[in-house]
Amino acid sequence: MTGNKRDWLMFTGWLLIGACYLLGLLSILSIGIFILPFTVVGTVALATRRDTQRGLPGLVSSASLPLFLLTYLNRHGPGTHCTTSVNGGSDCTEGLLDPWPLLAGGLVFLVAGVALFHLLRRRPVIGPAPGRFR
Repeated sequence: MTGNKRDWLMFTGWLLIGACYLLGLLSILSIGIFILPFTVVGTVALATRRDTQRGLPGLVSSASLPLFLLTYLNRHGPGTHCTTSVNGGSDCTEGLLDPWPLLAGGLVFLVAGVALFHLLRRRPVIGPAPGRFR
């Protein structure tokens, strides 16, 4: 596997691990206690692989996923949004947030993680000289 593809896979792996930690912590009283053990196993599996430090900025980008979810859930905000059904009934949702600041915050975290990822990929890897064994 090429280094470029491997780096992006590590970034994505850390992004998913971070998102699982956030989901587990935010839902600790319901399903979070069941999610966190799998997340810890995933962290150990990912951390023991070679060259995973290049993908660590994925943890920064993982903070964008809950913000994107909140953006989607509040897409009809701010305020109250009512819908009507075919049967003639209506359903109203009150207290929706303005989705634009949530989207902006999510984009900031996503772009910051990707920018940090690119910055770290340009730095040379510190380690033994090529052709030498540890």
